[in-house]
Amino acid sequence: MRILLVEDDPQVADVTRRALQSQGWVIDVTTRGEPVVASVRRDPYDLVILDIGLAGIDGFEVLRRLRADGAEVSVLMLTARDAVEDRVRGLETGADDYLVKPFALSELVARVRALSRRRLVWSNDVLAVGQLRMDLHARRAFIGDAALDLSVREWSVLEYLLTRVRKVVAKEQIINAISGWDDVPSKNAIEQYVSRLRHKLASAGVRIRAVRGFGYVCEETPQ
Repeated sequence: MRILLVEDDPQVADVTRRALQSQGWVIDVTTRGEPVVASVRRDPYDLVILDIGLAGIDGFEVLRRLRADGAEVSVLMLTARDAVEDRVRGLETGADDYLVKPFALSELVARVRALSRRRLVWSNDVLAVGQLRMDLHARRAFIGDAALDLSVREWSVLEYLLTRVRKVVAKEQIINAISGWDDVPSKNAIEQYVSRLRHKLASAGVRIRAVRGFGYVCEETPQ
């Protein structure tokens, strides 16, 4: 997943970012609410973690603007306010979940996973093409019954391709999906990840085919 964390407390932001990154997720952090709508419009975020008590416009206004802009991204709100009316207001404005500070990092991770599962349309959180299976919840991949060893980057590229199986995707789309603001892989790096994946998927009945001038398409190998 790619997550945008909107939090103006540096200590909370740093601890939260590290906890989420430990799960293999890509995390971008901003301290202000004003740029959030433009960021969500530009980048393929799966989730926004949004603090209510921001300087400038608060989290409620950020959320209102997101939904008014048509953003369907999941939003988890963070706040020190535990009044029922604040929680109701957030949910009615379009939040998907609500977590009151101080919170346990394990609970935050569990809630993020739960929101991710709601967005999945694949049965049991599993992507399957040919002999390849990716268990998104357990973060394990298999060819038949054999475990497939993937680096974090290889996993991210393969997951992105499998969720768009039989669709052509550009290298730029892959880069946007798997990179953070301060960690952007080059097109050459994407080519290397794809090359490694092709080698590892040789027996899976899956191929990643280059489409000249466009990008890549992941598809089941014709029998």
